[in-house]
Amino acid sequence: METDPAAAELLGRNTTELLAFFATLPAPEIEEMDGEYTARLLAQPGVFASVTGRATVSNPFAPWLCKAFRPVDGRTGRGYNTFRQFGRVRQRYAMHTLIAPSRYDGRPAYTLVYRAYGSMCGAINMVDEVRRAAPGVYLGIGTWGFTARQRRIPLPFLLTGPVGAYRGDIGTARRVFTPGPRELPGRKEAVQ
Repeated sequence: METDPAAAELLGRNTTELLAFFATLPAPEIEEMDGEYTARLLAQPGVFASVTGRATVSNPFAPWLCKAFRPVDGRTGRGYNTFRQFGRVRQRYAMHTLIAPSRYDGRPAYTLVYRAYGSMCGAINMVDEVRRAAPGVYLGIGTWGFTARQRRIPLPFLLTGPVGAYRGDIGTARRVFTPGPRELPGRKEAVQ
């Protein structure tokens, strides 16, 4: 299978270059992100991030296949990740999606908030930001952590597609959850 030139270019960049490029890209619209998108880690910012990233998404017993999304309305959406486990595709790690200011530059990003649903990704405060690099090619910057400093470490990934249809919603929503500064630190709160 031939790699898209825009995707191939992202594969050759280091984390610093990817983050600088991310700052130049537009956010896709909620309606644009509809279906399953092949997912792949890009260059990580250090040894720890590389090892933990590869252990969790390149695990031979359950490799990461894609992220998937569907619009709910003009402002929000839902999504999940898929993994191959024992020959079957499994959906995991539900997410709430919205357009929100990036934690890195304050500009709009398609934002994936895992804490809206009960899962391991929600428990570690995972949030991903996605912007369009080219038609069908998206640069994502993932974050997770228990401190603000940990949640600023950029963990780049690539999405291409859509390559398939959304399989259906999963996950149990947290009761009365509203994303706050932990999830959306780029959002400027109104001063009273």
